[in-house]
Amino acid sequence: MDDCTESQSILSWRAPARVSKPNSLVNGLYRDQTHKPGMVNTVLFATLQAQEDSSLDGAVPIPLESSSGEEELERVIQAVVDNVHWQMSLDRKTMALKQLQGHMWRAAYATGHVKGEIFEDVVPAIRKWREAGMKVYIYSSGSIEAQKLLFGYSTEGDILELFDGHFDTKIGPKVESESYRRIAASIGCATNNILFLTDVPREASAAEEADTHVAVVIRPGNAGLTDDEKSYYSLISSFTELFLPSST
Repeated sequence: MDDCTESQSILSWRAPARVSKPNSLVNGLYRDQTHKPGMVNTVLFATLQAQEDSSLDGAVPIPLESSSGEEELERVIQAVVDNVHWQMSLDRKTMALKQLQGHMWRAAYATGHVKGEIFEDVVPAIRKWREAGMKVYIYSSGSIEAQKLLFGYSTEGDILELFDGHFDTKIGPKVESESYRRIAASIGCATNNILFLTDVPREASAAEEADTHVAVVIRPGNAGLTDDEKSYYSLISSFTELFLPSST
């Protein structure tokens, strides 16, 4: 594969951890006639998944809605929210959970319950990189749809124009080196002309195995690094600390 003529940056990103007032959000989605048909199917899907999970420790059942009464609806909604919290606490990746989260995220962003939190140094730095002829991509364990919601409804406004493309784990797990080779092939670039920014050492190790340059980002709330990781990786606490070569 020929080297691309432009430097490329791939950023790892995390979605917001929680939606405020999830009961209110699910309640609104269930009652809104625009969302209700899809939401009813999603809740049914989640109910079937809950039945499948019934033998697991701490599993939260979701009752089938047996009447149209207000009390019954509130009971189902509370069970759905409790089930979501239980699945998320175990870091489960069931299709039922992802489908329900998708409904919740779309509504949460659109109604302002959630905004993608962007550190102040990020947007100016990315604009500067792009002005220098570089391309910037996002690679996240969150779906491409979730990424676009996060950056479309961010604390800095709609900043989707700053990114040249998005990747999620459909291209491969972030802890496997082959994923980074696939991304490089997809964007037409040699891996050694890519810089990958992440806060997860296992991801950094996988990217490095694929001959990708790596920097580990230290931000408030990130998991701590071992002394060996701190001494081995290039560390930054702000995008302003990166001095990338211009492609022009």
